[in-house]
Amino acid sequence: MPSPNINYRSLAEENPFKTHEEPTTTKTDDAKSFTAAAHLDPDPLNDHDHENEDTPRNSGIMIHIVPETGKTRWNHIEDLDSFFSRMYNYQQKHGFLVIVLGEVFQVLEFGFVVWLLTFTTHCIDHDVLFGNKPPASNSTKTTLSDVIIPTGKCVAEFGAFTFFFIFIAVIYLGIRLLKMIYHITQYADIKKFYNTALRIEDAELDNITWHEVQQRIRKVQAEQHMCIDKEQLTELDIYHRVLRFKNYLVALMNKQLLPVRFRLPLIGEVVSLSRGMLLNVEWILFRGPGSPFQNNWQLRDEFTVRSNQAELAQRLSNLILFVALANLLLSPVIFLWQLIYFSFSYANILRKEPSALGLRTWSNYGRLYLRHFNELDHELDARLNRAYEYADRYLSSFSSPLAAVIARNLLFVSGGVLLLILGFGIYEEHVFQVEHVLTIIAILTVVGVVCRSMIPDENLIWCPEQLMTAILAHVHYLPTEWKQQAHTAHVRDEFGNFFQFKAGYLLSEIFSPFVTPFVLIFVFRPKAIEIVKFFRSFTVSVRGVGNVCSFAQMDVRKHGNPDWQINNSAVGEMPPIVPEDPTKPQQQSLVGGKTEMSLLRFTLNNPEWHMPKEASAFIKGIREHAIDELVRAKTSRQPGAKENPLTQSLHSFGTIGEEYSSIANSVMAAQVSPEQMELSQSLSAARGVNVAGSDFRQMLQQNLGEPLSIGSAGHASSRQMSTSVGPLDSMRRLRLSKAEGRIEGPADTLLYSLYGVDSKLAKNPIGVTVADMCLSALYLHELSQQKRKARQQCADIEEADEEPGPSNKRQQQPPPPPPPSAPSGSSRHALITSKAAESTPLLGSIRS
Repeated sequence: MPSPNINYRSLAEENPFKTHEEPTTTKTDDAKSFTAAAHLDPDPLNDHDHENEDTPRNSGIMIHIVPETGKTRWNHIEDLDSFFSRMYNYQQKHGFLVIVLGEVFQVLEFGFVVWLLTFTTHCIDHDVLFGNKPPASNSTKTTLSDVIIPTGKCVAEFGAFTFFFIFIAVIYLGIRLLKMIYHITQYADIKKFYNTALRIEDAELDNITWHEVQQRIRKVQAEQHMCIDKEQLTELDIYHRVLRFKNYLVALMNKQLLPVRFRLPLIGEVVSLSRGMLLNVEWILFRGPGSPFQNNWQLRDEFTVRSNQAELAQRLSNLILFVALANLLLSPVIFLWQLIYFSFSYANILRKEPSALGLRTWSNYGRLYLRHFNELDHELDARLNRAYEYADRYLSSFSSPLAAVIARNLLFVSGGVLLLILGFGIYEEHVFQVEHVLTIIAILTVVGVVCRSMIPDENLIWCPEQLMTAILAHVHYLPTEWKQQAHTAHVRDEFGNFFQFKAGYLLSEIFSPFVTPFVLIFVFRPKAIEIVKFFRSFTVSVRGVGNVCSFAQMDVRKHGNPDWQINNSAVGEMPPIVPEDPTKPQQQSLVGGKTEMSLLRFTLNNPEWHMPKEASAFIKGIREHAIDELVRAKTSRQPGAKENPLTQSLHSFGTIGEEYSSIANSVMAAQVSPEQMELSQSLSAARGVNVAGSDFRQMLQQNLGEPLSIGSAGHASSRQMSTSVGPLDSMRRLRLSKAEGRIEGPADTLLYSLYGVDSKLAKNPIGVTVADMCLSALYLHELSQQKRKARQQCADIEEADEEPGPSNKRQQQPPPPPPPSAPSGSSRHALITSKAAESTPLLGSIRS
C-alpha cells in the first residue's frame, strides 16, 4: 500500500540518472525529505472501459515530496470514500459538538434501556405497586420507599438469565463505547480539516452550502493531492465517493433485483423494504467479509471473469443463507429491542398527539425508487418534501363510503362513552381510580383517531390528475402507465407503497426481524446469479475513484433509453439510440428515464461540472427541441401544432401552483426572439417544414381568461421568476446547508432558454432551479410518452398489414378526417389561471 502524506513528482524531473530499480532518498538545503516509490496504476475492471477515465494514465516511477507546511497530513488519504462521507455528514449534522453529543447520547440511551428493564423487573415490588398487598410501613399511603426494593436485596434476586442478559449488554455496550471513541477521533480529524484546510469554522456550517464545501475540497485537492491518482477532482468524483454503494442500490432497484415484492400467507402480495432489510442487503453486497467488494472502492477480481459467475453465484447464495439464518436466530432479541426503542421514541408524541400515527411518510422503498443517481440525502429530502403536501392530499382524496359510514357511527359511540367517563370523572375524581378506566379512555381515544382518519374532508376538491402531475413534477419518477389513471384504485394502492402511513411504517419496522430472514431466503437468494451478472456487466473502473456502477456515470449514449432521447438533426452531435428490438427494453438501459433525469438534475445542481460531449449534446438537444416546439406553437396557423409536448408540459406545469402558473404564463406570452426563430428555422429546414406566422396572443388570452401585455412581460418576468417557490425561500435562507446546488443557481437552464431571462434578474435562483427541474421532468415525460405512442402505432400498422383478407384492405383506405378541434378555452390542458382555479389551489386546507 502507498504510504500516506505524500506528493508526487516525476522522478525524471528530479534525477534522470537514477534507475527504476534503485530509488534513493536525498536531502536539500531546506531539509526536505524525498522518498522514491513506484506509482503503479491499478488494473481496471475492464480494459475496454478506458473511456470512463477522466484523465489519461501516467506510468513511470514517481518521487514523493513531503511539503514543509502543516497541511501535509492531508496528502494521499487512503480511504477517500470514508473521508468524504464523514465530511458530508459533518456539514449536514452541524459540526463536531452536535456529532459528539449524538454519539454519547446513543450509548447512554442503550445503557438507560438496560438499566430500566433490569430495574423494572427486579427492583420494584409489583404487589405493593398494584395494591395486591399493603406496604411494609403499614401506612395508608404508598410511598416510593415501599415500592422500590433496596439495591442489595435487588441484586441478590438476580437469576442466571439476568446475569447473562447483563453480560451480553455490557459486551455490546463496550463495543459501542469503542465505536463511539473511534467516531469521535475520526470527526476530530474532520474538524481540523474543515478549520485548517477549508477555513470553515463550525459556527459557519449552517450558513454555507455543500456545493461551496465541495468547491473548496477541489481547491485543496489541487494544492495537496488528497487523491494521488488525479490532479483534479471533479464534482462527479466526489459524488461517486460518497454515494458509491447507494448508486448500486438505485440501479438494483430499477432492475428489480432487490427483495421488495413478496407474498405473505393470508395477506397476499406485500411491497416493503424495511431498514433492517436494507442493512442486510448492504452488508451482503458491499460491507461484509464475503461481499463482492473487497474494500470500499474495489470489486473482487473474480467478478470480471464470465466463467466464474456460477461459482460466485453459489458463494453469494450461501452468504445470503448464512445471513438469513443469523437473522432468524437473533430475531427475538432484535424484535424486543426495536419494540422498546420505538416505544420509547414515540411514547411522548403519541401521548400528546395520537393523530401522528395517521400522518404519512415516504417509505424506504419509495425513497430508493425515486432517488436519482448521484443524489445526496439532503437533496433527496428537499425534493420529496416539496412533493409531500401534494402526495398527502392525493391519497386523502380517496375514501371508502362504506368505511366512512362505519367510522362515523363508531366515532359517535366512542365519543359518547368517553364523554360519560370524563363527566363522571369531573364530578368525582375517584372515578379515575377505578380499575381499567384509564385503559378504556386510551382505547376510546385511539378508536376516535382511527375513525376520524377514515372520514373524508368535506372541503376537499377531487382533482387526482392535477395532483399526480404536481407529484410527478417534484419526484420525477412515476410509472408511465399511471398517466390519466390517477383516479383508479390500482394507482392509489401502488402510490400508497411509496407514501405510507406512519403507523404502517412503524409496524413494518417492528416486525421486520421475523420477516427479513424468510425474504432473504425465498426472494433475494434466488436472484444471486442475476446479481453476479449485474456486478460484472455494470461495473466500470474510473481513474482516481475506483469501481463504480456504470449507470452512475450517467452516460446517455451507453445507458440511455431510446424513448427518452432527443434526435435533432440540426444538432448532429449525438445520433439516436436504436434498440435491436423496439418491443423489448434494452438490457443496457434503465426504465423511467433514470439516466436522463439524473443527468439533468446533476447538471442543474453542479453547473461547473464539465460534462462529456454526449451528455452536453443531450442537454443541448432537449433545450433546442423545446425552443423549436415553442416557436412552432406560437407561429403555426394550424391548431394541432399548438398542442405539442412543450405546450402540454407548460399547461401541466401551470397546474402545480400560482407561482408556477405565473412562470408558464410568462414563457407563453413572451415574444419569439430572433435567436429562437433562427434555431427553429434551421431545425424545421432539416425536417422540411416551413414556419409561418400567426397571432399566438389570441389563443393565449383565450386560455388564460385575461390579457397579458407582451410589453409588460419583461418587467413581470423577474418578479414572477423570483417567487417560484415562495414559502420555501425563508427556510433556505435560515439553513443554507440544506440548499441544493449553489446559491447563485445555474446560468443555463431550460426556462432561460425558453424565456431568455438573464440569471442576474432572478432574485431567487434556487427557486428557478427547482422550477426548471420540474418543467424538465414534465417535458421529458411528455416526449417519452409521445415516442411510445408513435412506436405502438407503427407496431399496430405493421401487424395489421401482415393480416390477410379484408382487414388489409381496410387499412389501405384513407383515414377519416380529424374531428374539429375544440375551442382553446375548453382545452383540457388550459393553464390553471382562471378565477375558479385560483380559488381552488392544490395546496389548500388539507385537513379539517
